[in-house]
Amino acid sequence: MGCLFQAVVILASILCTTSLTVMQRRDQFVEATNYLKKYGYLSTPLDPHAETDLSLETVKEAIRIFQRISNLPVTGRIDTATIEKMRGPRCGVEDPFNQKSMRYRRFGGVWRKRSLTYRIFNYTPDLGKEGTQRAIRSAFKYWSDVTPLSFKEVSYGRADLRISFHDQSSTLCSSPFDGRGQVLAHAEAPPSGIIHFDLDELWTEGKYSGTNLRIVAAHEIGHALGLGHSQYSTALMAPHYRGYTSYFSLHYDDVKGIQAMYGKRETEDSNSVDKTPPTTAPTPSLSEAPDPCHARLDAVMLGPWKKTFAFSGDYFWTVTDAGYQEPIRINLLWKALPGHINAAVHSPRTNKTYFFKGNKFWRYTGLRLDYGYPKQLTKLSPHIDAALYLEKNKKLVFIKGSVYWQWDEISYTDMSVYPKPLTNLFTGAPSYPDAALTWKNGKIYFFKGHKYWRLNHQLRVDTGYPLSIKERWMQCNY
Repeated sequence: MGCLFQAVVILASILCTTSLTVMQRRDQFVEATNYLKKYGYLSTPLDPHAETDLSLETVKEAIRIFQRISNLPVTGRIDTATIEKMRGPRCGVEDPFNQKSMRYRRFGGVWRKRSLTYRIFNYTPDLGKEGTQRAIRSAFKYWSDVTPLSFKEVSYGRADLRISFHDQSSTLCSSPFDGRGQVLAHAEAPPSGIIHFDLDELWTEGKYSGTNLRIVAAHEIGHALGLGHSQYSTALMAPHYRGYTSYFSLHYDDVKGIQAMYGKRETEDSNSVDKTPPTTAPTPSLSEAPDPCHARLDAVMLGPWKKTFAFSGDYFWTVTDAGYQEPIRINLLWKALPGHINAAVHSPRTNKTYFFKGNKFWRYTGLRLDYGYPKQLTKLSPHIDAALYLEKNKKLVFIKGSVYWQWDEISYTDMSVYPKPLTNLFTGAPSYPDAALTWKNGKIYFFKGHKYWRLNHQLRVDTGYPLSIKERWMQCNY
């Protein structure tokens, strides 16, 4: 009984929920450690009944690493969010992350040739033959767009990459699937070329329901080309499936990893398997897309749906607590809006979004351009630097250089009294900012160069600022 009591005490220090029974705690511990062992976080099995096999710090460290790459609070404890993440859909390839190497990882070797063939041996009935072929073809295009690699489908003979669908009863797969959910697919490293998908999944295209075959296939092709899993949860090569998105594109870490092995694509390859974009929406050319970790910002706003949007050149991306999403062309979301804007601001008071460039401004309701826009700026100087919504008085603030204007959308505003010195409104904020916004916490942020300043509710810069945009907003580790 002494060993069992000690084991329960140790499990309680790892498991967050104290209301569970001893048996439930044990089951969660076994489930979590089995998962961590299966996917490479733990190298040795742990038995909660055996005192000599228990290593509290080893388990906690494995949990912390898993939580870190999953964008969960890093506690080292098996809480509900951690268990749910472990039960979520993912790739069947291991995640051999450790503290020394948390970037993209190699997975086996590389292909010595640059023109590869692939063969699809069977098809998912959910999409049929043509639908499966289109999804797979589009998946290959993500990689051929950014490397010198080209891919050609063959219908017979031996191919470099061999694609098939199997269910959990199949004897043709050395790692049987587990039915719908959890493991979606797996692949082997070069020069194997094997890519398997779980036939029991509901494979879809262009829908938020089911599992998107194109995105999962692109992930597994990454493995078949030699890429391991990425620590960035928004990367294609992250171990967990994030769901369908209409404007999917590769993450910077995906591109960095594949180009480290095969180089960059210098010119258009006439032998590329597919000259058309993926089946749902055009894929931005990543050779043109900015790197959010190093890009100079044109504008930042807390926009519709309370999402944070960052703009640079012809692209924008959203920013979450976990870092940035993949850049997308601006005109794919806001039709008729040009790139290289000067400023952007969303008004929660009227649900209108304003964009400024040169001597014109655009106004949108949601993603629809309002009638009669764009219009000429008549009350502001052209080429403003930044714009923000001021919650204190529910007005829009426009900044250029070291001066500002305020405008009330609902009531008449005498604009003849402006501009006024920026220091009259904000204390410690930089002049000539690249961007500014009022964020979810009610505080105001100014962005300039690669640094940002945070202003408190008294409109004064907080102690300790400026800080790095790259490290704190974009969550970049390189």
